[in-house]
Amino acid sequence: MHIQSLNIGTARRLRVGERSVLSGIGKAPVDGVLAVGALGLAGDEQVDLSVHGGLQKAVYAYPAAHYAFWQAERRARGVSLFDEALPPGFVGENLTVDGPLEHEVYVGDRFHFPDCVLRVTGPREPCYKLN
Repeated sequence: MHIQSLNIGTARRLRVGERSVLSGIGKAPVDGVLAVGALGLAGDEQVDLSVHGGLQKAVYAYPAAHYAFWQAERRARGVSLFDEALPPGFVGENLTVDGPLEHEVYVGDRFHFPDCVLRVTGPREPCYKLN
């Protein structure tokens, strides 16, 4: 697994339909090294701990290969009038990665990086803010 982008964000209000909800989905790339702990990356906030964050969901990785799908979906729904590239962290992930894809990863797999080892604890759970 190669990390394309390391992304963090703070909680902020997000409009979902007619509601305004507090969300940590907004992530942006950062340069350099970040500390990673049992509850996630330094500087990253998670809000709805029932589906994101906590000890079993501290860091969210997402394959960059899926960005083309989201770009096409946005274009088809008239959300994106131009063919601009989606920024890393667009779907709320902490790690935008080159491979592997979900069908190639299993709970318990470990990914070794120079300064840490991350273990897969489960798949992403559906989120009404993204779905």
